[in-house]
Amino acid sequence: MKYLSFFFFILMSTLVAAQKFYDLSTIQKIEITFAESNWDALLDAQKAGADGYVKAQSVSINGEVFTNVGVKYKGNSTYKATQVKNPFHIELDAYQEQDYNGYTDIKLSNVANDPSFLREVLSYDILRKYMDAPDANYANVYVNGVLLGLYSNSEAIDKTFLKDKFGSKNNTFVKCNPPAGAGPQTTDFPSLVYKGTNSADYVNAYELKSDLGWDELINLCDILNNKFTNIESILDVDRALWMLAFNNVLVNLDSYSGSFAQNYYLYKDDTGRFLPIMWDFNESFGRFSQTGTSNLTTTASKQQMPHLLHATDVGYPLIKQLLSVPMYKRMYLAHMKTILLENFSNGAFYTKGLEMQTIIDAAVQADVNKFFTYSNFKSNITTDVSAAPGLTNLMNARSTYLLGLSDFTQTEPDITVITLANPSPLVNEQTTLRAAVSGATAVYIGYRNSKSEAFTRVQMFDDGAHDDGAAGDGVYGAKVNVTSTFVQYYAYAENNNAGIFSPRRAEHEYYTFTATSINPSLSGVVINEFMASNSTTARDQDGEYDDWIELYNNSSSAIDLSGYYLTDDATNLVKWTFPVGTTIGAKDYLIIWADNNTLQTGLHASFKLASDKESILLVNTLGVIVDEISYVDQKTDVSYGRFPNGTGSFQSLIATYKASNVSNTAVESVSIAKTNITAYPNPSLGSFQLVVNGDPQYRNVTVYSLAGTVVYQTKVFETNTINTSDWKSGMYLIKVGDSFLKIAVK
Repeated sequence: MKYLSFFFFILMSTLVAAQKFYDLSTIQKIEITFAESNWDALLDAQKAGADGYVKAQSVSINGEVFTNVGVKYKGNSTYKATQVKNPFHIELDAYQEQDYNGYTDIKLSNVANDPSFLREVLSYDILRKYMDAPDANYANVYVNGVLLGLYSNSEAIDKTFLKDKFGSKNNTFVKCNPPAGAGPQTTDFPSLVYKGTNSADYVNAYELKSDLGWDELINLCDILNNKFTNIESILDVDRALWMLAFNNVLVNLDSYSGSFAQNYYLYKDDTGRFLPIMWDFNESFGRFSQTGTSNLTTTASKQQMPHLLHATDVGYPLIKQLLSVPMYKRMYLAHMKTILLENFSNGAFYTKGLEMQTIIDAAVQADVNKFFTYSNFKSNITTDVSAAPGLTNLMNARSTYLLGLSDFTQTEPDITVITLANPSPLVNEQTTLRAAVSGATAVYIGYRNSKSEAFTRVQMFDDGAHDDGAAGDGVYGAKVNVTSTFVQYYAYAENNNAGIFSPRRAEHEYYTFTATSINPSLSGVVINEFMASNSTTARDQDGEYDDWIELYNNSSSAIDLSGYYLTDDATNLVKWTFPVGTTIGAKDYLIIWADNNTLQTGLHASFKLASDKESILLVNTLGVIVDEISYVDQKTDVSYGRFPNGTGSFQSLIATYKASNVSNTAVESVSIAKTNITAYPNPSLGSFQLVVNGDPQYRNVTVYSLAGTVVYQTKVFETNTINTSDWKSGMYLIKVGDSFLKIAVK
């Protein structure tokens, strides 16, 4: 029994260690131990002027102990020498190399200005939908065994963050906050106003976090203010527009959009462009009232804060210059509308806020050093508490106000569908993207061949001369250069009054297509079909639902595959070798299980398939690639295969394991007789009830268009309501297990 207990202890320790440090559903436990009893006075002295850290004897994070750790107080308005609960900056590697789950910097805010305890963490949760931003959650913090209280725990914007998000970490990096702190005495702001070529004129407003970079920051200010036509060469404009849209919608004025024009970073990535990174949201949702040109003293004034605040103000060149360009202004308004629709007009932010308050409720009650009462905590999500507007009181009215303005009620274009003219493009060639768009005067495609590149924006045309079909048919076309396997893209369309992105969160989110580096002859063996996430479709000889790859022999003769290779790594073409004697008959199929278990009987490859992004390569005995497919975002129990069978391009399919790939229409006609599912009303008028007969259990549901596209996935128990209001009119195929059902949508 003691061995079992020891095993359980090791297992649980491993699970705890693997727990994500910024998991929003879990409150972290951080315990700081100082050898000195006067630790608070030491930290106060350091904050008052001494640089560096006070050495802690140890810091324990969720039970994992680190010795010799640097600790200091941080913050400007939230720090006071007279208060017990001050914000912390913990540096795990200040004196020796060590980290917790890859993190070395820990930033803990004391929630001094927020009765709701939500502003910081909820703001980050919303922002991460639209641009790279820190993770955040909560932590109970103890010093020398005494609980100081509940803190917000936000990921540091440091070199670890830069490398993770942008692929580099040693370029120019600027913290856009006055180094001495912002306040009534501040006269130098990081507003990006050009002040000449002398770096001494910038040092009181910005803090350089890299070894070099003043000249590059000055060059950005010069281009922004004086040479604006070159702005896209030095600034990620889309990311800047998201930042400004977010600040305005959430009345986040302790930011670039407020009186101190601060609380953001700039990092120059490998494309040569500065990327804005936002931080410090403890006074978001209207807690800070100074715009720089006025003081919004009432919740009503914050509810109706102008959506084009600073649009003509030379003291805010990032806003003035960007919004002076009609296209950028329409993009800014489109981003604002997306934030409003996805978070506020639908009440999603309130639901999320309630979930978060439920998680931290007991910890807030136990926090004897909190700056507001527990009653304030409960009520501030809806009701004003002192200078802190109730979140719903502010944002429900603000959402209604903004969406009622003419800039947001204008009819925007409709981007119906984006397709590839050639569904199997080749690397190092051009391919055409087509977009069906109505109501637009201009349509663009933005694309890039890797995340480390900037998007290239090219105009699309509906003139019959850009591989777009007939002139004036509503289908726009443009050629893009394919230089890698995975290509990312989005569409943007506008008219004189409004613009729209597809997907709406572009450029932060985007569509993808895959290209192949070879053009197989398709005369012999090909990769015909595969499934990268198999939970119910097919079992191996041991009854396991492993990922699988299907080969097909197009030729009229059997082919000996002895010594052929299968791999998921283009840098290792000989990863798994077919056993001697492996053959595939003429016009026949062969299944290989991708389960990384070569000890099992049969054909089991030494790798698994990833569902999010992967490549599969078939290599002959001479090391020559015979066939190759790259893919992204595979769905559970949905296969990806060639149609027509053996020769066509790859598309999502209803799995036909070890059988000919067929269209969804054909599958429907074959399988419809054995269905055990019903749907009503059929045709669907906005929604339908799906009923699954048989033993009560949860089942995967996949809905396909008749072109083979997966349009919807869910799980059902016995009945479920499926909303079709956003689906196009037409016929669809529902698959539940081995059963299929056709439904019409009007």
